[in-house]
Amino acid sequence: MLQAKQALLQALQVALSEVGSGFSAPEVPPAAFESPKQASHGDLAIVAAMPLAKSIRKNPREVAAALVAALQRQPAVQRFVAGIEIAGPGFINLRLAPSAKQAVVAEVLAAGDRFGLQPASGQRVMVEFVSANPTGPLHVGHGRNAALGDCIAALLQTQGHEVLREFYYNDAGVQIQNLALSVQARLQGRVPGGDGWPEAAYNGEYIADIASAYRAGETVRADDRSFTASGNTQDLDAIRQFAVAYLRHEQDLDLRAFGVVFDHYFLESSLYSSGRVEDTVARLVAAGKTYEDGGALWLRSTDYGDDKDRVMRKSDGSYTYFVPDVAYHLAKYERGYGQVINVQGTDHHGTIARVRAGLQAVGLGIPAGYPDYSLYKMVTVMRGGEEVKLSKRAGDYVTLRDLIDWTSRDAVRFFLVSRKADTEFVFDIDLALKTGDDNPVYYVQYAHARICSVLAQHAARGGDVSQAALAGADVSLLVAPSETALMLELARWPEVLVRAAAERAPHDVAFYLRAVAAAFHGYYASERFLVDDSALASARIALLAATAQVLRNALAVLGVSAPQSLVRADEPAADPHPAAEEAPHVR
Repeated sequence: MLQAKQALLQALQVALSEVGSGFSAPEVPPAAFESPKQASHGDLAIVAAMPLAKSIRKNPREVAAALVAALQRQPAVQRFVAGIEIAGPGFINLRLAPSAKQAVVAEVLAAGDRFGLQPASGQRVMVEFVSANPTGPLHVGHGRNAALGDCIAALLQTQGHEVLREFYYNDAGVQIQNLALSVQARLQGRVPGGDGWPEAAYNGEYIADIASAYRAGETVRADDRSFTASGNTQDLDAIRQFAVAYLRHEQDLDLRAFGVVFDHYFLESSLYSSGRVEDTVARLVAAGKTYEDGGALWLRSTDYGDDKDRVMRKSDGSYTYFVPDVAYHLAKYERGYGQVINVQGTDHHGTIARVRAGLQAVGLGIPAGYPDYSLYKMVTVMRGGEEVKLSKRAGDYVTLRDLIDWTSRDAVRFFLVSRKADTEFVFDIDLALKTGDDNPVYYVQYAHARICSVLAQHAARGGDVSQAALAGADVSLLVAPSETALMLELARWPEVLVRAAAERAPHDVAFYLRAVAAAFHGYYASERFLVDDSALASARIALLAATAQVLRNALAVLGVSAPQSLVRADEPAADPHPAAEEAPHVR
C-alpha cells in the first residue's frame, strides 16, 4: 500500500498542476491525503479542491470535478483506485482497489522492524531531558519527563536523525549545599524537626541512608562519576561529593529500571570552571546588548520579544539563573547541534524567551526558535479513588521507583505518554493493574499476545510460519471488511511516525496502538484464522504476523514490551490461550 500511496500522491500532484494551470491558479496546494471522517466514505480523502477554488474564485465542486477528471487520466489512479466520488462542498473520496490495500502485508513482512523508518537524514539533534539535580529520588514528574524525552528521541531516530540524549545537572549550587548540610546533620545525630536540624534541609529517609553509607566509607559509582567516602563528618565538601555521587547512582538505577539510557552528562558547574559563563557575558556586552542600571548588568531581552529586560548580573556580583542557561545552550550550538529539544515542566515557561533572547543577542546567527521546548504538566497519582501524595523514602512526594514498583515499567511508560504533554495527567494505579480492555497498555499488549497464540497454534497444526511462507501467502484472499480495516490501520504507521516526530507527540503513537489493537480485536471477533482452506489460513496468518510486527515496532518507540503471552481476568490463569479445539474463543 505504501507504494500505491506514493504513486497516487505523485499522480495527485500532477493532476493539481494540470487543473491549476487550466484555471490560471497563482498557487497550487501540495498533494496530500487525509483519512475520511467515516470509513464508509472511502479510504483516502482529498481536500485540495477547496483551497484551490478559493485562490481562483471558482466553485469548489467545479474544481473538484476537474481534478477528478485529471486524476482519472493518471496511470497510478487507473491501477490502484477502484472508485472516486465528490462529496459535500468539494471533498474527493478515493476507494482503493483491494490489491492496493493487501500489498501492506508483504511490505510489513519484508521490512520487519524497519517498517516505517526513514533513511539516514544526516541531521544531528540533541534531546535534553530529566536533568534533575541530585538532591533526592526522582519523582513522578521526572518520570513523565523521562518517558516523554526518551520517546521523542526515539521518534526522531525513526526519521533517520542522529540523536543524542543529554542529562544536565548542577553539582555545586545552593540546593546541593543544602543536601550536604542535611547529610552532615544526620551524621551528627540530628533528625528532621529536632534541635539543630537545618531549616532548608531535606527530610526524606534517603538522607539517613546517605549518611550511613558515608560513615561506612563506601564507594559509589554513577554513570558519570564515582566517589569514596572518607567518613569525616567535618569535611563538608567530601560529604557533598559523596552525596551527589550517591544520588546520581540512585537516579541511574531508577532510569535503567525505566529503560532510559543517556549518551552524555553535562555539569552546570563546568560552565563556571571552564569560563563559559564569563565568556558568554563578555560576548553580550561586546555586542552592545547589555546595560548597567542600579549596580546590575541587564540584558536587552525586549529587543527579542521578551516582555521586559532581564538582570544578568546582580549588584552583589552573582549571576541570575538564566545566564548559565544561555551559556549552556551556546555550548550546545557550538557542539554542532542545530536542533535542540528541551523537555521541561510548564513551570519553566518563563525562561524560554530570555534564554532565546540571550542566544540571539550573542550575534552568531542562532535562530529565534532555538532551542525548541516540549513542556509538560505534572502528574497526580491516584489509588482507591484517593490521591497518593507521600513516599516514606522521599519524604514528601511519590517517586518514580514507587510507581514502577506498584505497577510495572510498561504501564508507567505507556500511561505517562498517553496524553498530550501539556495536559494534566492522572495516573490511576488501580487501572494500571487491571487485566482487561479498559487498561490501555494491557489492551494493546494482549492483542500481540493473542496473535502469538494463534501463530503458535497454526505451527502446532503443521502450518508454516517461516518468512518465506508468510511472504508467499495469497493476500488477494483478504477481502473481509475487518481485514480491510486492519490493513488500512497497518498502512498508516509510517505517516503516524512522520507526524508524531514532527510534532514531538508520543501520544499519537499510543493512540495509534490502541487503534491497531481495536482493529485486530474486531478481526479476531468476526473471522476464524485456523480454517480448513489452507490458502485462506495462510493469508490470514500472514496478516496476523504483519499486525504483530507493527505492534512491536510501535511499542518499541514507546519503550514498552510486546509479550507473547498474557493472562486476562476473565480467562484461566494456567493457560490464557488453550488450543482452539478446546476453547472456541481462540480463533
